[in-house]
Amino acid sequence: MTNPQKCVPFNAFAAVRPVNQPTACLTLNSWIMAQTPYAETTAPALNGSAIKLMANFKAPWKMRLFFLQRLPSCLFWGVRIESCTASACAVSLPYRWATQNPFRSIYFAALAGAAELSTGALAMLALSGQPPASMLITKVEAHFIKKADTRTTFTCEDGAALRTAVQQALQNEEGQEFTAISTGRNIHGEAVCTVRLTWSFRKRRKKR
Repeated sequence: MTNPQKCVPFNAFAAVRPVNQPTACLTLNSWIMAQTPYAETTAPALNGSAIKLMANFKAPWKMRLFFLQRLPSCLFWGVRIESCTASACAVSLPYRWATQNPFRSIYFAALAGAAELSTGALAMLALSGQPPASMLITKVEAHFIKKADTRTTFTCEDGAALRTAVQQALQNEEGQEFTAISTGRNIHGEAVCTVRLTWSFRKRRKKR
């Protein structure tokens, strides 16, 4: 049984980026969706293939099947995609037996896995329907702020920048790197972890 989503004062998220504070109280998912206008308007738009893939991200049974085939650790941990748009993706994981460490909080590897998926899903959207290209993480940096002892939701808002990086990689032979940032917050809206993941994109060479 998952924790019910709590209503959090909007100013709890003020450290993320300057916003005009509304008087209403927002849930975490509502706040995530409210950030989409910050996407860069110069980034390439999603094509039909990417839109179809985004719909698959929102289908729980399809994601469970994907995890079973490609990311079994995410299935074991109970990771799920809460929301996904062209510009932002939110991924959560619970605090339970499968994700625990000896210190009564979520194991750092499980946190990193959820953070990676929040950026990787956006990277997959950027690559969907494009010429064949590889994507690979080359560097990971994590800053653990406080104990993650509730369901933790990681949000990455770099969808537009990732699409731009992919387009640049497809236009040259050298490839392109981009460092995406994902911030994990507990059910109270408090930041518990920030993860920086550097993705490398490179156009695949045609076989001779």
